[in-house]
Amino acid sequence: MYRIGQGFDVHRLAEGRKLIVGGVTIPHSHGLLGHSDADVLLHAIADAVLGAIGRGDIGIHFPDNDPKWKDADSSRLLGQVWEMAKQEGYRLVNCDCTVIAQQPKLAPYIPEMKERIAKLLEAEPDRVNVKATTTERLGFPGREEGIAALAAVLLENGGGSP
Repeated sequence: MYRIGQGFDVHRLAEGRKLIVGGVTIPHSHGLLGHSDADVLLHAIADAVLGAIGRGDIGIHFPDNDPKWKDADSSRLLGQVWEMAKQEGYRLVNCDCTVIAQQPKLAPYIPEMKERIAKLLEAEPDRVNVKATTTERLGFPGREEGIAALAAVLLENGGGSP
């Protein structure tokens, strides 16, 4: 049995925060603002996995009004989501993601992001694809106000409850 999920997330850029995308810290003058570390890419992937297994979204599992998740490492959040999927017998077929940001340029960090995501999803790196694009200076990403991410996952159930 195959299940598809899609996820989307966006966070505002703010001074005084680290920029973490795809589990990788990227040198930049601004970071993403959020209750957790605001890793927009890992949040989109977590939502995609939760969608594929029919378990809502990360806001349900990690609410932003719960102090337990304040400044949480999004790798930990995705790890917990992946445990839910594994408990139901799922494995990753593939994950395809797009990060939308005018700045900074993300291409040099994509190989490390792919490795990190693959490790979190217990898959080979060739099952994970990460792309980055700009909006040609249009909209909030183009004005460098924030960063958005889209993710799609295909999961296969290998024997747990569907």
